[in-house]
Parts: sequence; C-alpha cells; structure tokens
Amino acid sequence: MTRRLIDLSIYLENEVLSDPPPLAPKITYQTHKDTVAEFTHLIPGTTAADYPDGEAAAAEWVTMTTHSGTHLDAPYHFHSTMDAKNGGSRPSITIDQVPLEWCFQPGVKLDFRHFEDGYVATAKDVAAELKRIGHTLRPLDIVVVNTRAGSRYGHKDYLQAGCGMGYEATMYLLERGVRLTGTDAWSWDAPFSFTAKKIAETGNKALIWEGHKAGRDIGYCHLEKLHNLEALPGDGFVISCFPHKVRGGSAGWTRAVAIFDERLRD
Repeated sequence: MTRRLIDLSIYLENEVLSDPPPLAPKITYQTHKDTVAEFTHLIPGTTAADYPDGEAAAAEWVTMTTHSGTHLDAPYHFHSTMDAKNGGSRPSITIDQVPLEWCFQPGVKLDFRHFEDGYVATAKDVAAELKRIGHTLRPLDIVVVNTRAGSRYGHKDYLQAGCGMGYEATMYLLERGVRLTGTDAWSWDAPFSFTAKKIAETGNKALIWEGHKAGRDIGYCHLEKLHNLEALPGDGFVISCFPHKVRGGSAGWTRAVAIFDERLRD
C-alpha cells in the first residue's frame, strides 16, 4: 500500500495574521549575499570574492513565542499542577517532558464545522459525533476538532472563528484515555471575545479557559492552529506531531501530519 501524507500545519509567515498582533511572529530574511560578512568573520582570511558568485548562505531570523504557528501545548501551559482527578495533583509536565508515545497515535476527527463561532461544545456533542462516525475511543487516540475556523485562516476574522471545547467535552475525552487533542482554531477554548461576553452576562468566572483548565484534573496536551482538517475522514489515519524540545517550555512548534498507511494501524 502506498503511504499518503496530509500536512495539518499552517505556515509560519509575516503576511498572514494567525495571532493577535502583539503575539505575531516576525521573520527577517537574509539573502545569500547578506550573510557573506558573517562567513568571512567565521572563516578568517576569506573575502567575498572567495565565495561562488559572491554568495554565502540564505538564513532567517525569527522572533516568536512557543505558541506561534501550529504548536503543541504542554499541561504546564494550562496550569502549574495537573491530574487532581487522576491519582492526585502533581506538578504539570513541560513540553520536553511530554511522552513521545502521546504524539504518534491513531487519529480521530470530530467535524464541528456546523457549530457557530463561539459555541462551546459539550460532552453530548462529542458522543453524538463519535456515534455518527462509528468510532469508539481508545486510550491515546489523538482527537482533532474541525471547526469553521479552518476555512477562515488567512482572513481577518480567523481569530474570532470556530467553536470551542468546554470543560465537560474535554473531560469526556480525557476520561476515556485521550491525552492529546487538537483544533484548527486559534484556541482549544472558544474565542476570548465570546467568553468575555458570557461572563459579563452570567457572572460565571468558571467559564474562563474552561477547556484548557481541564488539565488541572487530568493532564493532557493539545494542538492549536491546525490546518486542512477538512481533508480527513472521521478515522483511519495516524497523526504525528512531535514537538520541538524546548527545555522547561509551555509549548513546542510541530509539523503535524496525518499518515494513511495500513501498516501503522491496529
């Protein structure tokens, strides 16, 4: 069988706004000629004339956070402690401590594109979608959520697009052994503007980052700013999403990929 790969990651780029402006990555590009002075410094005694066509190496300088682009959040990002309902509260693990086996597992896609922006998905919504696609969750399944935000990447409303995953929806997954989830929206939770409005109307402060904060009870990771989830079926693929090894980090960049290959499936 031919192995087929589907890229689930967005670009890291200057032109498309994938974060609020203060958090947006900034890339400075150096051409082959721009770096000649660096090379002559690194290799004393050489001059620009010594390099073919007067060219050294192309390079880039990047200013960003560990949450820029498609990335994997560690439990430490959500809260200082984890697993209060899973053996007892303990310090949250950082991105360099995330078990590698969490990051290469069978994938499951929940299609929530029909939910309006700002909607908070419930456990009932998750159960109904799993029934629709005929999938029974197994421990360590990687569950990704396809929201309307996926179609808005590259548009001005991307940051405010898509539904979010609430506390009970998140716990529904975690209680069944899922330890890594993902979304094509900017955040696993609903966009902040919708949360702020609901808090103002209800006074319910428990709504603040409720999906993320589920990690206090059962530690887990999630991917944010995935892309191209529309190309995936409900299941039948494997997701690879190993994060960059940032010591003590709250997140790490990843090139998330869906792999279709019978040899990788149970």
